[in-house]
Amino acid sequence: AVMNDRQDETQVTEYLDELEFLAETAGVRTLKRFVQRLANPNSRTFVGEGKLAEIAAYVEENEVDFVIFDDELSPSQIRNLDKVFSRKIYDRTSLILEIFAQRATTAYAKTQVELAQCQYLLPRLTGMWTHLERQRGGTGTRGGAGEREIETDRRIVRDRISRLKEQLKKIDKQMAVQRSNRGQLVRVALVGYTNVGKSTIMNLISKSEVFAENKLFATLDTTVRKVVLDNLPFLLSDTVGFIRKLPHQLVESFKSTLDEVREADLLLHVVDISHPNFEEQIAVVKETLQEIGAGEKPVFLIFNKIDA
Repeated sequence: AVMNDRQDETQVTEYLDELEFLAETAGVRTLKRFVQRLANPNSRTFVGEGKLAEIAAYVEENEVDFVIFDDELSPSQIRNLDKVFSRKIYDRTSLILEIFAQRATTAYAKTQVELAQCQYLLPRLTGMWTHLERQRGGTGTRGGAGEREIETDRRIVRDRISRLKEQLKKIDKQMAVQRSNRGQLVRVALVGYTNVGKSTIMNLISKSEVFAENKLFATLDTTVRKVVLDNLPFLLSDTVGFIRKLPHQLVESFKSTLDEVREADLLLHVVDISHPNFEEQIAVVKETLQEIGAGEKPVFLIFNKIDA
């Protein structure tokens, strides 16, 4: 991680704790953390040259499999870092996308995740073919075999993106019809940071067994239940959790899943009150709600995990 002058150590530690939890959720064990104080991340390699050499030496010595950066890396940063590490590099965005891909079970969630992955991949396709150029002894002129390969790849990914968008449009229509068939019942949606316990609360209120576990992004598909409290019937939906720097590709491709939030009459914002950083998590959720056009809805705050 890179920390700027406005951040203190506790905040950066918490960010790295979250990154470690993300890595764990993806099935990766963390061995070491590196933090560098810089006004801005290095535009070429994210961290400075000295720090990069230190990380590379540690990675070689300890046979580390993955190097994970707590930010979204630009295509050129990924290219430059690829030259330094012969390991798989993840940035925060690709790690979150990886988790979504692992946890997607329904065809709908899988399509949404794949679309987000393709949109992330498209600008980062360059440089994947340069090794071929070297093997073939390229003449060094522009437009060699490598460049043509990249163009072919880009075309394949672009085609895939338009196909996935078409598929999602169809499913969106079906879901819109389902939503309109639900009649005039009041709609309530659970929102909150990831892993604050929305699904557990859903289970308590609706007395149903919705999948709940202590992992990030356990819920990708929206579950809707009809609930009756004090003779008042309403629809309750559990939605995907938000997170700091949620990849915009995901927000975009999960648009229709987030329609549950947009069309709700009331939002129940669940907060993990035991989390040291709960205030920032509340702010992240509010920001994300603004971003998806649900910032003006009536919100009821629920403080959860009080026992912790």
